[in-house]
Amino acid sequence: MVESVIFTNMCMIRSGQKVLVIDRQNPDWPGITFPGGHVEQGESFTDSVIREVEEETGLNIASPQICGIKDWYEDNRRHVVLLYKAARFEGELRSSPEGNVWWEDMDHLQSLHLAPDMGAMIRVFVEDGLSEFFYRKEGDSWVYDLQ
Repeated sequence: MVESVIFTNMCMIRSGQKVLVIDRQNPDWPGITFPGGHVEQGESFTDSVIREVEEETGLNIASPQICGIKDWYEDNRRHVVLLYKAARFEGELRSSPEGNVWWEDMDHLQSLHLAPDMGAMIRVFVEDGLSEFFYRKEGDSWVYDLQ
């Protein structure tokens, strides 16, 4: 069976012990997360994460590296979020209509008003033994597995 797929991305940008966060205003998934967005038709995955980060933060990242995925199946299609890390960037930080952006201490992230399940997703970005955050339905509830 062939699945229809929607690709998006998210990028954890580090500067020493700080990470760049965005207070996302989208009602579908509000709260503090990392910048990212949709992959446009015909666009490479790497180009899409570079573009999305620039649109949301004003920063131009270099050499983003895939560190994992988040995925789920809903409405007859699979949703795949490619998770990236980047430590090289230039530009002037600015917020966008997507939300306010700022540098936050990595150790302070879990105490912020994170987007739903973002606290667990951060583990995929930082733990070497994890590469996937997979949502699945159990009855009427969504649950996730970290693999």
